[in-house]
Amino acid sequence: MNTTTNTFSLKTVFTDFKEITKAGLAISVLFSSIAGYLLGFNEEQPFQWSVLIMLMIGGYCMVGASNAFNQVIERDLDKLMDRTKNRPVPSGRMSPTVALIVASLLTIVGIALLYAINPKTAMFGAISIFLYTSVYTPLKTVTSLSVFVGAFPGAIPFMLGWVAATGNFGIEAGTLFLIQFFWQFPHFWAIGWFLYEDYEKAGFFMLPTGKKDKGTALQVILYTVWLIIASLLPMLGYTGKLFLSPIAAVLVFLLGLWMLFYSVRLYKVRTAKAARTLMLVSVSYISLLQLVYIFDKFLR
Repeated sequence: MNTTTNTFSLKTVFTDFKEITKAGLAISVLFSSIAGYLLGFNEEQPFQWSVLIMLMIGGYCMVGASNAFNQVIERDLDKLMDRTKNRPVPSGRMSPTVALIVASLLTIVGIALLYAINPKTAMFGAISIFLYTSVYTPLKTVTSLSVFVGAFPGAIPFMLGWVAATGNFGIEAGTLFLIQFFWQFPHFWAIGWFLYEDYEKAGFFMLPTGKKDKGTALQVILYTVWLIIASLLPMLGYTGKLFLSPIAAVLVFLLGLWMLFYSVRLYKVRTAKAARTLMLVSVSYISLLQLVYIFDKFLR
């Protein structure tokens, strides 16, 4: 009987840890950091498994800490929304104090591991946690500009990998940051669109016009265009050691057109289904784009 209880308790703790750190999201963010690392290492800064492992664990801790702090701060609002009411803190399975301790430990471990790679990586990790929890989270109930603020910590993982590999933040890391920065807008506005009614219950302002209208849909299109332009910058030869071959540039452009197609579709039909499709396409887009960049580097 005790064994069953202990097993159940361990399973519950593991499940709650996954939920409070948003494991699925954290792993997808880690993919961006790994992609940035694979793009960054070179003859002068060779590939090191130890650095990659520290980046993966430290990166997970960084994202997990941000999500845990967020859930402590928003616990009362999370109770109001269907998609969040069963999270560990709002459901009462985990006390805010325990969640705060978990978030603090993740912050310490994450930044320590990133610092062991190099100080700049740790600095950007700390900036990401601070912006997400102290600026983005409070602004969500105040203004739709919260998405703009949230795009900064959201864009850090891709370039964080480059900084971890090289120890430098230059034009290359800046370009990777820019790509993921512009990507945030169509991605999160698509989420804000199909979850509009749920967000409304908690008073979250996610859409640029505050409504599911043509104005919001037009901005989705405009930021998708900016995303396509940013993702093609490396083919021009002005982004240092980050370079795209003509074939890879064509593939990146086609990926951009694929995402633009669904952005325009949202503008035309303005339905929750179209928004959800765009969100799924945007997730596939960023992963495929990063894979194209990586394969292009190693196959050139």
